[in-house]
Amino acid sequence: MAAKKPVKETPKRSELYTVDKQGKAVTAHRNCPRCGAGVFMGEHKDRFTCGKCGYTEFKQ
Repeated sequence: MAAKKPVKETPKRSELYTVDKQGKAVTAHRNCPRCGAGVFMGEHKDRFTCGKCGYTEFKQ
């Protein structure tokens, strides 16, 4: 029998946003420029990638 893959944990909604001094919610991650607001980009060691459309920005 094949072994089951471990279940990947998704970040909690409270981890995706931070609260600034005025009490407004600010995104902690980058938004995808192609998909628009609400679609976050994954942060890797050397790049940012969008899981929806595949857009990639490399870190300098």
